[in-house]
Amino acid sequence: MESSREEKQIARRKYCIIGLAVLLFLVVILSLKIGTVTISFREIIEVFTKGITTSGQRIMAYVRGPRVMAAVFGGAGLAVSGAIIQIILANPMAGPNIIGVNAGAGFGAVLCGSLFPGFSLFLPFGAFLGAFITVVFVYLLGKVTGSSKITLVLAGISINSLINAATDTIYTFDDDAILNSTLFRIGGLSGVNINVLVPASIAIIISIIITYMIHNEMELLSLGDETAKTLGLPVNKYRFIFLMLAAVLAGASVSFAGLLGFVGLIVPHMARILIGSECKYMIVVCALLGSIFLTICDFLARVLFSPFELPVGIILSFLGAPFFIYLLLFHNKKRKNS
Repeated sequence: MESSREEKQIARRKYCIIGLAVLLFLVVILSLKIGTVTISFREIIEVFTKGITTSGQRIMAYVRGPRVMAAVFGGAGLAVSGAIIQIILANPMAGPNIIGVNAGAGFGAVLCGSLFPGFSLFLPFGAFLGAFITVVFVYLLGKVTGSSKITLVLAGISINSLINAATDTIYTFDDDAILNSTLFRIGGLSGVNINVLVPASIAIIISIIITYMIHNEMELLSLGDETAKTLGLPVNKYRFIFLMLAAVLAGASVSFAGLLGFVGLIVPHMARILIGSECKYMIVVCALLGSIFLTICDFLARVLFSPFELPVGIILSFLGAPFFIYLLLFHNKKRKNS
């Protein structure tokens, strides 16, 4: 009886993953097709078979294509990064933007762009260093102080403000900073830099694959340090690896998408509702859901007020801020009842 129930659960999760993959394909096609200029399905197909011959195909190849690609990989990177951070910090209210990881990545990218203005390929590396230093600092702060989940989030928000102040300082002294734009601060995919997007996307793909390959170790870490050590896991080693992967994913995404908020907070919760908290499935579902979520948000940002458009970061803030308030109230109520 128990075996049959488990088989049904596994089958349901697999069907969920297949359904999300199909939905992602449909969302990508819709986002490529619809905009200020509507592109036919035939034109989309002919780009891959006959090359670029029409104005619509040029728009798809040089504007919408890179933008959709950025939404797909940026959403996947931020969502999986958020899942890793929530599991490693044992805090469902944590996320790359909430605890300052995105801000750290943004500071690293802006500093790198200011110091090396002619080398855009350095931006993902600078963003990774900024994200990694921030996430390690937040983790050590929580470990040393033994802070509660809410206190750790508040500390992260303070770190967020501090890093943003440092970033603004760079903008103040360097008017020509490569990333000195409102779009980067809010988060947006308009005019994405393909030279940054390609290497950053490769880093995101590799990091997600590595995370999936060591999902068993993540599962053990989610049980707590003492249990993981009892089961023979070198806890410090794997925690360092996962924090580094989270930093690569967040840093790579921020390097081309800017300081997008709440994807890494909202999507892991959506994934748990769909398939539970087993890490093996969480990683895949978070990657797919993150891609779908950010692609839909970017599509809405483009078409809601066409021919004008909003930065996608504004759409995410409208969705994410109420969700974060709900989480704070829910966990506060849960703490009082326990």
